[in-house]
Amino acid sequence: MSTTPGGGGAMDTLILKLHEISAVKFGNFKLKSNITSPVYIDLRLIISYPSLLTHISKTLVSSIPLTSFNLVCGVPYTALPIATCISTTNNIPMLMRRKEAKSYGTAKNIEGVFTPGQSCLIVEDLVTSGASVLETAAPLRDLGIKVTDVVALIDREGGGKERLMDNGIKLHSMITLSEMVRVLREKGVVEEAMERIVGPEICLLKTHVDILPDFTPDFGVKLRAIAEKHNFLIFEDRKYADIGNTVTMQYEGGIFRILEWADIVNAHIISGPGIVDGLKSKGLPHGRGLLLLAEMSSAGNLATGDYTAAAVKIAEQHSDFVIGFISVNPASWPDGPVNPAFIHATPGVQMVKGGDALGQQYNTPYSVIYDRGSDIIIVGRGIIKADDPAQAAREYHFDLLVTDQSKVFFNFVAFHALVYADASSMNQQRPTMIHSGPLDPYCQSVASSMYR
Repeated sequence: MSTTPGGGGAMDTLILKLHEISAVKFGNFKLKSNITSPVYIDLRLIISYPSLLTHISKTLVSSIPLTSFNLVCGVPYTALPIATCISTTNNIPMLMRRKEAKSYGTAKNIEGVFTPGQSCLIVEDLVTSGASVLETAAPLRDLGIKVTDVVALIDREGGGKERLMDNGIKLHSMITLSEMVRVLREKGVVEEAMERIVGPEICLLKTHVDILPDFTPDFGVKLRAIAEKHNFLIFEDRKYADIGNTVTMQYEGGIFRILEWADIVNAHIISGPGIVDGLKSKGLPHGRGLLLLAEMSSAGNLATGDYTAAAVKIAEQHSDFVIGFISVNPASWPDGPVNPAFIHATPGVQMVKGGDALGQQYNTPYSVIYDRGSDIIIVGRGIIKADDPAQAAREYHFDLLVTDQSKVFFNFVAFHALVYADASSMNQQRPTMIHSGPLDPYCQSVASSMYR
């Protein structure tokens, strides 16, 4: 750790205490530096916990020689009580910077008694870009006060340490943000917090397991436990496309072992019906289901016309395992509606029509359900790029409940590495989905998870 007085055990206890008092929150937050972060640290709360405030103040300066400084100055406002504790405990005079200089009286922006040439230790609660520290150092230096060091509880690792060093100020932090998150993960706090934010808002979770940077062999067991807890299904968007023998091994084996934890997978039919035979040989005995890619939402794709018709034919031949399609506009299919038991899931959905630079085309929930005849909307960036993903999920959910009470399919790819790959202490029992009839049990499973 950057500076960890008292050892890892004491620091772990402090971190857990900060989380306990809600000084560490998980969600989607915009910081003062304009950086969006899933972690928000609000140390203003420590003023209501005197013993914690005293402990932080003592620990903050335990690894730096205070005799080297004549003064201390807290960055307003959160660090002011910390600086006050350091000042009174160690008998070091304190200065106070005003955020706005007075327009009356002496019009000072630095309050207190000092002599030019004295050395001042800046006290901060946390450092992200270092801007607040520099805003405090500047008026002090303008008055001839030396500023070479700053102590902070947390380094958010947002480039502040380097920026301060470039300005002649050394950062002494107790802990970095990554170290704090690591401790909370080890204690099972991070995944529980994110799970509470996302889990209640979804009926299915679409994963892209091969893009996870921190995949571990127990990923599937942990994700299954979370899915059971919040009553949603898991769809691994694997898009199998090889011959039957190969996809069988990809489905059952490898490092991902998708068969063990994914309720639903999908496949292209470019290699012919053998791909369905291969996946069904493994998936059907486990109560799994398959979606066929009949259409795609990207501009210029080739999944049209005869290709779509071939996908429908293969689905009808394997209706004991194929539960539906990834489709874009099933209402336009030339042969009319297919078996109503098949589910249509449509990707590329946002509240406003448009597209991105890589050819993804977006349609609104209303258009997808009413005009195009789909059953499930697949929402990705419309939620994960929102300022408040949980609220965005609720809005998509509510929009369809009000109009058609249609099923909603949310894709929270961005949360996977943070939330699920590090989940701990989960029940390792894996459920088997009942799929005795052709398709209805899957429809019932989706509906029950949506309207719980």
